[in-house]
Amino acid sequence: MIKITNLHKQYGELKVLKGIDLEVPKGEVLSVIGSSGSGKSTLLYCINGLEPIQKGQIIVDDIDVHASDTNLNSVRQNMGMVFQQWNSFPHLTVLENVALAPKIVSKHSKSEALEIAEKQLRHVGLGDKLSQYPSALSGGQQQRLAIARALAMEPKCMLFDEATSALDPELVGEVLDTIRLLADEGMTMICVTHEMGFAREVSDRVAFFHEGKIEEINQAEKLFGSPKSKYLQKFLSKVKT
Repeated sequence: MIKITNLHKQYGELKVLKGIDLEVPKGEVLSVIGSSGSGKSTLLYCINGLEPIQKGQIIVDDIDVHASDTNLNSVRQNMGMVFQQWNSFPHLTVLENVALAPKIVSKHSKSEALEIAEKQLRHVGLGDKLSQYPSALSGGQQQRLAIARALAMEPKCMLFDEATSALDPELVGEVLDTIRLLADEGMTMICVTHEMGFAREVSDRVAFFHEGKIEEINQAEKLFGSPKSKYLQKFLSKVKT
């Protein structure tokens, strides 16, 4: 479903991604781990077309994301992305926040958009918060609102950029539970995460990034249980798995 070939990305003289080759088939959950600055988040921005690339190719559902004639807005409708910050509209209710994109982008009627929004909010456990405003929600609830907003576009895959990093520790679990639910339902996902336990439990495979390259990639249990790369061994020795 997602095929990346010889991907290179740099900012000026700084080379961030140095020849990434990666395939993520439909229904797979891939977690991406590694130290800060290793290129993990940049990978997601390139997949979603938020950042231009210098070399290589990214194919999502047979569409070349960075081809000159590609309609990026159309690509993004099928690719939900959840960032570290939830960025909801403070003047809209929870229900109105989620209904906005189906109404404006997908051209659903107001009643259809509200129905879609309510369905996805109940899906992520916010069915009792429909009429509240984002300021009344906890950080974890706001991040689940962001997930519902992405799901309302009925994406074929989801990209998570450290979705729990801005949360207090006691709120992390509820967001991870929502991502687990999507995994159980067969959603194709790439999750950049610092939560090693989550990556080990939920992922089909885990990719370890080191200095802009995929240093090691394997089934989750094998990667955590018997890491081969000395860099991965050093990384895992410093984090809780």
